[in-house]
Amino acid sequence: MNQNSKNNLEDQEIDLFQISAKINSLAQRLNTSIFKGIQFFIKRKIIIGLLLVSGIGLGYYLDTTEKSYDHRIVVKPNFSSVDFLYEKVSLLESKVKEGDVVFLKSIGIQNPKNIALIEIDPIVDIYTFVNDKTNTVSNAQNTQNFELVKLLAENSDINKVVKDNTTSKNYYNHQIHIVTRGYVTNTNTILPILNFLNQSEYYEKIKKEYTSNTVNRISKLEETVSQINEILFNFSETSKKSGSNEKLVYYNENTQLNDILNTKTYLLSEIGNLKVELIDIQSIIKMKSFVINNVNTKGTNEKMKFILPLFFLFIYILIYKFKTFYKKQLLKEQHENAA
Repeated sequence: MNQNSKNNLEDQEIDLFQISAKINSLAQRLNTSIFKGIQFFIKRKIIIGLLLVSGIGLGYYLDTTEKSYDHRIVVKPNFSSVDFLYEKVSLLESKVKEGDVVFLKSIGIQNPKNIALIEIDPIVDIYTFVNDKTNTVSNAQNTQNFELVKLLAENSDINKVVKDNTTSKNYYNHQIHIVTRGYVTNTNTILPILNFLNQSEYYEKIKKEYTSNTVNRISKLEETVSQINEILFNFSETSKKSGSNEKLVYYNENTQLNDILNTKTYLLSEIGNLKVELIDIQSIIKMKSFVINNVNTKGTNEKMKFILPLFFLFIYILIYKFKTFYKKQLLKEQHENAA
């Protein structure tokens, strides 16, 4: 037992000695590599300096002249035209990818070559989707939307449901994202795209009928409010002529009068909502807001002044290493042939 313990202890000491020797050897190799790296840069400091300065200068030039810009348009598709909107944007996206300058110019875009990307995404707003207080036609629709989301969420994660294509296409607002390689204006790019999205004989007819119906509804509701006002005016005049508060007290306690007042309040609210809706339905695809010419800093945009110097340096080191490797292999081959 004692002899075995002694042997085990010696083996452990040998192992520790070997590990320590390997660590020291690794540290020495690392120090040698660092030293050679420093020597490499010192010996070639002029070439490396020129590469870095050239890379920074060229990078600044590219960042200045090849700027990329983001443009975002928030739109609302009316008259159940959301699929129509997505198909139109998909067509534009394919024409941009194909480089179909003739088509893009034909719809009024003045610098189609500058457009690098166009896409559309829904603006996720589940709360408005299930509880749109501005929707005058449909409290029932809001209830249906809520039940739909609830049903879908029973068998899936709610976060996936709200972003799912089936649900998200039914959100009221959508965002068109455009990327260009130069400045754009509302006139030369945004309006032509919106005009193209609104070109549809079918939806134009629906818009005309829908607008006419909404105007008629407002007119009828205003007539009803006028009638209610006349009733209230007659009541007020009757109360004044009576010279007594007895009838006033009687009418205030009369539930029919309260119903009339509540009805008037409701009708005024409906008229206000419908007038707001008239603004929304002026277009098939209604533009709600847009922001243009935001500098795009994604990817390599605005970073070339940092990327190019490092790239030039990497290429130079790669070429140097390749030459060194080639020379070593050539010398090795020559020695082998000589032997």
